[in-house]
Amino acid sequence: MVYAYVILSDHGISKEKQKSGKMNKTVRKYWEEQPLACIMILALLFRLLAVFFAKGWGMVDDHFIVIESSGSWTDGYDYNDWLPGSNLNKGPTGHSFFYPGLHYLLFTFLNWAGITGPQDKMFIVRLIHASLSLITVYYGYRITETLDGKKSARLAGLLLAVFWFMPWMSVRNLVEMASIPFLVLGYWVTFRPPATLKPFFSFFLAGLFFGLAFNIRPQTLFFPVGLSLVLLFQKRWKEIVAVSIGSLLVVALIQGGIDFFIWGKPFAEMVAYVNVCITERNDYISLPWYNYFLTLSGLLIPPISLFLLFGFIREWKRVLIVFLPVLLFFIFHSYFPNKQERFILPLIPFLIITGTIGWRSFVDKSGFWGRNKRLMTICWSFFWVINTVLLFAFSLTYSKKARVEAMSYLSKYPYIETFAVLDSRNEPELMPKFYLGQWPRCFSETSKNPCVDSVLHLAARSKTTPPAFILFTTDRDIRPMVDKARTFFPYLVYETTIDPGNMDHFIHWLNPINKNRRIIIYRNTAVIPQKIE
Repeated sequence: MVYAYVILSDHGISKEKQKSGKMNKTVRKYWEEQPLACIMILALLFRLLAVFFAKGWGMVDDHFIVIESSGSWTDGYDYNDWLPGSNLNKGPTGHSFFYPGLHYLLFTFLNWAGITGPQDKMFIVRLIHASLSLITVYYGYRITETLDGKKSARLAGLLLAVFWFMPWMSVRNLVEMASIPFLVLGYWVTFRPPATLKPFFSFFLAGLFFGLAFNIRPQTLFFPVGLSLVLLFQKRWKEIVAVSIGSLLVVALIQGGIDFFIWGKPFAEMVAYVNVCITERNDYISLPWYNYFLTLSGLLIPPISLFLLFGFIREWKRVLIVFLPVLLFFIFHSYFPNKQERFILPLIPFLIITGTIGWRSFVDKSGFWGRNKRLMTICWSFFWVINTVLLFAFSLTYSKKARVEAMSYLSKYPYIETFAVLDSRNEPELMPKFYLGQWPRCFSETSKNPCVDSVLHLAARSKTTPPAFILFTTDRDIRPMVDKARTFFPYLVYETTIDPGNMDHFIHWLNPINKNRRIIIYRNTAVIPQKIE
């Protein structure tokens, strides 16, 4: 009832229709008097759904860069060979240790507290991230209210709370999402400085928050830089100095300090990261300059996405302190060849805030929309129907289920030294060993071993123990692969089949680049004779 009423309010649905729907008077009154509380309840509700049900991971980086690395460190292993002393490490790789390091500390504490199950640990990780994301909703509302009043704040806050991808993305371990609360806090203390602080120290505090965001995602540098440029236009020299000192202090202490502790010199990883970005800028997904405009237009659901983009541009002068940093961030990523959808996530809350302000201002003065209120109602109704379907679907989505459950299944077998992964299309899938609770060697297709034959030859010739299990990831008939594998390892027996989740099927149908395979597990009885039930 709360959700149904709130999404109808202030979106072109007439009061008469609200009354004819017999909306609960108590809910209506509470929404009118306490909109922020209603928004926070909705934000909390859907994020809790994601905490409980949105297991797995979304993209490679939010698991294998963060969770696999930190989880392995906790167990005395180095999954990504990032640390000095690891066999394959040749120096800094360009990955900040700050965000994975926080997970390392968390996992170490959880082990000490007796919470050792990977799924239990990830539940706590999702809960922490969901809690942090509430900062974005709360202060996003307050920033909008400060800039343009309660009416715009109600819409912006609601969108931040229940935009279809927000709860699901909020519990992912993406640096782009994890940096957002600190950016929002940085802006909040510039708009509404604490009464106990002088302006200089308020902007210094903002710099501290911006510095934390930078330590998580370096590209967020454009937000304090853009803010400082606006302050420069306004000749607010003290505030520029304050933001700069605050940001640099946090970056020097955290980024510089961690690298000095690990490598013996400050900013070693940052220098390596810049070099990687320059030398490998064309090695990943290179897309045209207008790609992110299309991404935002689709992600935010048209036509409302176009309304927000129009509003963002229209009110640029009034919200310049937010507009310029977002514009710089957008231009950089549009120019840079490597384009992935997640890169653009940090600007979305600010686009929603400024876009809402600009669009409402335009509608209030527009003769066209004044004469076509029914069209506005249709646009918002379409948006909320699509958004609500996607919101529930994704908030309950267990992503990459087959791979997670395959490793969870094998975790009951102790002392696995090696296993192999063979794919029917010679397109290997990374297996999340974190859920296995062990860190055995995995034989799978790589650039050096690009096919099933080469993987099997490598596994057979290896001086290590033969693979205890072979995982066949497939959407085809696997009998030819099994027969071939048995020529190398004749004692293979069928163990079990792990199916993908329904949403994995749907996402693969939308875009086949998202691999979605059943995983059929065979056990090598020469290594593990008995099945463990």
